[in-house]
Amino acid sequence: MFEARHTMDAPATTSADNDTSGGSGWFTPHTAPTEPPGGGRETPQRRHEGLPPAIGGASEAQGASPDALRIRRTLAEVTPTADEVTSYFYALLFVRHPELRSLFPPAMDVQRDRLLKALLKAAEYIDNTPVLVDFLQNLGRGHRKYGTRPEHYPALGECLIGALSRYTSAVWDAETEAAWVRTYTRMSQIMIDAAAADELRLPAWWYAEVVAHDLRTPDVAVLTLRPDQPYPFLAGQYTSVETPWWPRVWRHYSFASAPRSDGLLTFHVKAVPAGWVSNALVHRARPGDVVRLGPPTGSMTVDHTTGSGLLCLGGGTGIAPIKALVEEVAEHGERRPVEVFYGARTDHDLYDIDTMMRMQRSHPWLSVRAIVDQRAHLQLPDAVREYGPWTAYDAYLSGPPGMIRSGVAALRDAGIPSERIRHDSVEELLVVWN
Repeated sequence: MFEARHTMDAPATTSADNDTSGGSGWFTPHTAPTEPPGGGRETPQRRHEGLPPAIGGASEAQGASPDALRIRRTLAEVTPTADEVTSYFYALLFVRHPELRSLFPPAMDVQRDRLLKALLKAAEYIDNTPVLVDFLQNLGRGHRKYGTRPEHYPALGECLIGALSRYTSAVWDAETEAAWVRTYTRMSQIMIDAAAADELRLPAWWYAEVVAHDLRTPDVAVLTLRPDQPYPFLAGQYTSVETPWWPRVWRHYSFASAPRSDGLLTFHVKAVPAGWVSNALVHRARPGDVVRLGPPTGSMTVDHTTGSGLLCLGGGTGIAPIKALVEEVAEHGERRPVEVFYGARTDHDLYDIDTMMRMQRSHPWLSVRAIVDQRAHLQLPDAVREYGPWTAYDAYLSGPPGMIRSGVAALRDAGIPSERIRHDSVEELLVVWN
């Protein structure tokens, strides 16, 4: 039943592609939750370092399921041809399901491989239910802003199978295809359930008016937005933003303050080369413009059940959520020590240092250290090693992925266990459709 067919003049299809009866169950998840999705918002206590190391390698000796072993063999086979698989996946999707083209940006190079990469990454964790569920629930909730419906998931699954079967012929067989069918069906159901539950309490997106635009440097702006309805979030979280100049192109930005009584939201945005959204927000947006916001997400939030100190590392505009965390601690009236390391390449890049120093003067429990690469001849994680000890602290990191990776290593070396190191590295989270 699942034998794949290939031709030279059309995208590959599986034997199920021609089944229009609707009764085969091929990638057909339920359209309503089978049970209330667990977890909801990620808790502050949960370790959040993106996805953990893959379950490959020694896992086979540790009793991985037969489906997981087949999935892993497929992923290993497909890695050398990832670009070709991605191109073929989209070609297959848009040829067989042209109605789905409107869900994607007009220029596909903006997001290219992120959808397929997220699906494949999630499939790696089929034997790690907590990680799989957390990851997919976030994806499912995030999909709502694109207009994704339960009936769209079967098409994505069929095209995923078509692309994989074409490029992994050395390991592909009926059992492997059946394993992928089961895996994708389970994955899509988790996403659908999360989206359905989220729909009962939150809109798919918010409109927000730009009420202030402060250009701090030639390429960094602080934007203040007024959402059209209450926007619930926690300090340390982030959201996705779409501008009117680039429809269906979303980028992630952290909230730069704790929730405010006036409901306003603040973001720090750095214009990056070829960054469509960031350049629009920094160089084109003005008061009165209206953008769209996706739902809040992220678990880099303060755990108020413990009295541990906070060790915060913010690089560049990564200082934004760190500032929000400091405000959160202050508003709760806590006197736990908070140590902030503010990293930048040059003095010029310390665009928010005056704000941080004012906060330090107002709060005796807060210490702020500026670490400038050009001046100190060392990077932020290296500077952290010179202070401490940090064993009584919870660590929070925000900044470029490279800084987060090196920062995590430095903090582990300093004796902070992994479960007390929190960050939301958007590039590693592989949030889909973005």
